[in-house]
Amino acid sequence: MKYYLIAGEASGDLHASRLMQALKETDREAEFRFYGGDLMKTAGGTMVKHYRELAYMGFIPVLLHLPTILRNMKQAKKDILKWQPDAVILVDYPGFNLGIAKFIHQQREKKTHFNTQVYYYISPKIWAWKEYRIKNIKRDVDELFSILPFEVEFFEQKHHYPIHYVGNPTVEEVIAFKTKWHTERDMFYRLNSISEEKPILALLCGSRKQEIKDNLPTMLQVADRYHQQYTIVVAGAPAIERDYYMPFLKGHQAQLIHGQTYGLLCEAHAALVTSGTATLETALFGVPQVVCYETPLPRLIGYLRKKVLKVKYISLVNLIADREVVKELVADTFTPQNITRELEAILSGPARQRMLDGYQEVEQRLGKEEAPKNAARIITELLKS
Repeated sequence: MKYYLIAGEASGDLHASRLMQALKETDREAEFRFYGGDLMKTAGGTMVKHYRELAYMGFIPVLLHLPTILRNMKQAKKDILKWQPDAVILVDYPGFNLGIAKFIHQQREKKTHFNTQVYYYISPKIWAWKEYRIKNIKRDVDELFSILPFEVEFFEQKHHYPIHYVGNPTVEEVIAFKTKWHTERDMFYRLNSISEEKPILALLCGSRKQEIKDNLPTMLQVADRYHQQYTIVVAGAPAIERDYYMPFLKGHQAQLIHGQTYGLLCEAHAALVTSGTATLETALFGVPQVVCYETPLPRLIGYLRKKVLKVKYISLVNLIADREVVKELVADTFTPQNITRELEAILSGPARQRMLDGYQEVEQRLGKEEAPKNAARIITELLKS
């Protein structure tokens, strides 16, 4: 079978690469073309475009890069038509990928010989906002694969759209990393010139430049207060060049470790984390955290958040637990004073233990299913039938 995958950021590259490996086990004749990253390239197939050329977020960055985004979209559509894959597998990144799904649906309506199936792996988070997109999903997506257990009720009961919960791939990725860490730990400290004399306070400030620009300065301001007791380490995102971080780090007591977030989380005592997949990864590594997310016009965004967002929480940890396990400081609550107070509470004492207990609840809800293998098995069965 021929599979065309589209992943628009680093986390999508990771999840898509593992799905590709699983597809090769269930389909010995699997061929791949993709928009993705280095991990997908290692898995095999032909890279059409790197996700670095796709990863724009926020109204202004998207507007500024609109010609590039439209050009990428046009290229993807043309390439899919030419290659005629059996399935297009869309990985998160809904702004771009739902446009591709709509295009394929339109082509199937017009061309009887075009029968490419659309499978969505890691479903769009329309339960948070833009719920109206359910109409497009029902019309354009043949099968939806979820990695978050609470999405089943949202799609199946609220919107009467059957989906597949295949397990959460991050659980398996973290377990696999922890298993081999004992052989890599010494090298981590040695190569990064980190002393083991002090515990580590990790700063995970996002995987996009805008997130880093918005969140890192305040995170560093708070972390500076702890530099005598802790080693302050910033997790550099693999898609962002090291030089981008340097102006932010100047004058602060922190060092950058690039592309080694899992190793950092294995050793961290606590963390300040920008909302996203990183909050779940931090929880699965058992690191107490404060979720931080700065926004422009914080008071206005804080008000709109209560009116526009359809969910009570923004972090995956709290959404999965359906209660506040980690403290979320977003928009108008994102201040150095608030961050310091919450960080102080989880460095030791009962609040720290309550959070760790909450993490166990999150793990239980996610289960131990191997998401890539489950999704690959279902996809190949669907295509063969």
